Amino acid sequence: MQIDLNADLGEGCDNDAALLDLVSSANIACGWHAGGADVMRASVAAAIARGVAVGAHPSFNDPANFGRTEIALPPNAVYAAVLYQLGALAAFARAEGGRVAHVKPHGAMYNQAARDPAMADAIVAAVRDFDPSIAVFGLANAELVAAARRAGLTSIEEAFADRGYRADGSLVPRSQPGALLDDEDLVLERTIAMIRERRVQSVDGHWVPLNAQTICLHGDGPHALAFARRIRGRLDAEQIRVGPTSPASATA
Repeated sequence: MQIDLNADLGEGCDNDAALLDLVSSANIACGWHAGGADVMRASVAAAIARGVAVGAHPSFNDPANFGRTEIALPPNAVYAAVLYQLGALAAFARAEGGRVAHVKPHGAMYNQAARDPAMADAIVAAVRDFDPSIAVFGLANAELVAAARRAGLTSIEEAFADRGYRADGSLVPRSQPGALLDDEDLVLERTIAMIRERRVQSVDGHWVPLNAQTICLHGDGPHALAFARRIRGRLDAEQIRVGPTSPASATA
């Protein structure tokens, strides 16, 4: 049994180097919600040096709100935003002798694309037109995954170890109670259930089926690194191999 572990990097946290030793895929901020040219270059180089798959983490151009405020954009604007950021990260990956393996939208763009088919299609179109071999990470059972499949791209269904779920499979908004979990033992058991039983318990007690192909480990919480180390240790103990699911490897 194998699972991909991914983390969002290049967002100004101090845990990036340590997280890269634990994950198999890195989603690197492309400068619009966090990061910038120097950070992108360093993050790509660090990921490639460790054999971690490089992914683009595009967002709305909203650094003041860390890309977590929903914005209503027409599909052509979403397409341009994703293509622009993907192209920038791909240039750094190529310069370091690697390539972009996947795209995972950030924050509000991710959540909107999970429920809005038009936004999901625009994101997928940008990825397809840039390089159809690049995979798309999206919330399990949601619109972005469906859009990638419609376009013939590789879709990777994502689950979140430390986020609360609603009964419909969507994430509890960060502004609401139960959105973020800080009980390490609970997070560990949820992670194993996601992988082995293909389900997660919602905040109201319902079991939600999901095909978790990659698990996101957030790096910006107070216990993020401790969580990541315990989860990786538990996976090793359960003999669940950690490795990327993207069709493109970290190196060209």
